[in-house]
Amino acid sequence: MNLKQFSQLLGISQTTISRALNGYPEVNAETRRKIIEAAQKTGYRPNAAAQRLATGKMGSIGLVMPTGPEHQSDVHFGEFLTGLGEASAREGFHLVIMPTDPANEEEALRELATSGSVDGLYLAYMKKNDPRIEMMKGLSIPFMVHGRSWGIETDYPYLDVDNESAFRDATSLLLQLGHRNIALLNGPEGYDFTFRRYRGVEAALAEHGYALTPDNVMHSVMNDEAGFLNMERLLARDERPTAVICASTALALGAVRSLNQRGLKPGREVSLIAHDDVLPLLKPVNFSVPLTTTRSSLRAAGMRIAERLINQIKSGEPNTDQELWKAELVVRGSTGPAPTRNADA
Repeated sequence: MNLKQFSQLLGISQTTISRALNGYPEVNAETRRKIIEAAQKTGYRPNAAAQRLATGKMGSIGLVMPTGPEHQSDVHFGEFLTGLGEASAREGFHLVIMPTDPANEEEALRELATSGSVDGLYLAYMKKNDPRIEMMKGLSIPFMVHGRSWGIETDYPYLDVDNESAFRDATSLLLQLGHRNIALLNGPEGYDFTFRRYRGVEAALAEHGYALTPDNVMHSVMNDEAGFLNMERLLARDERPTAVICASTALALGAVRSLNQRGLKPGREVSLIAHDDVLPLLKPVNFSVPLTTTRSSLRAAGMRIAERLINQIKSGEPNTDQELWKAELVVRGSTGPAPTRNADA
């Protein structure tokens, strides 16, 4: 069934049908409901090329994917992309991904925004004072940010996890359990989320009269190998930490491997907390000792960002709404009272 036939069936103009199915707000709710229900019953799907001609929209959202010989793949980005793609497909939108060297990301974003191949852009891996936000404001294309940028006025549309609060809560739990020598295995230095997580740990310690010492903070890519190597460095000290907070379950996987090799049990000799992005292959309950976590789904965040960006594209209305999700602290067996002495088993 083509648009003309569908229009004749309903007795509604082709223009109204097109605008209803593309989310234009001027179509009243009852007419929109009638059109959508009829489309579902008859299996009618608008021709994509005709839609683009009628609306001037491509039906796609874009993102720049940093890549190159020195850039390591990231399981976290893949999980977020799954959520972004799932919501986009549900809305009939395509994803346009532009691979680029991390050093050329601003130029790649500008090229993608002005190419005419996308209706909106998604920004990720925000840094402090990130120049991409001001650049995007001047490009007259809808955009959404995953995260925030410390040092820049928050007058842009974003969705972020309250990383500072999450890591403050995690540290407060450890302090309640008697831990004082607490270490942080953080993500790469310079990113907004790693900075806020550091601030959360620092703030909780300061509230109780303690400090986060520089030697107890390590920045790295968030994978198993980095978690193992950094935990090995911590455990080799004469005064090793009694508790470690990891920026991801991927880091925690390596940290637990280090503990296991030394015969140390999480939650007994060394307590462990990790941030859980709800990665399907790294479930906290499947660790040798179930892992205490701060939990917030990357996939759900990807879905929500795609929904908001596509709604902004369809409505044509600017959107500067800001969402700050609260992470859930889930206590399991990897956290316990601080040991009375700090010696190897």
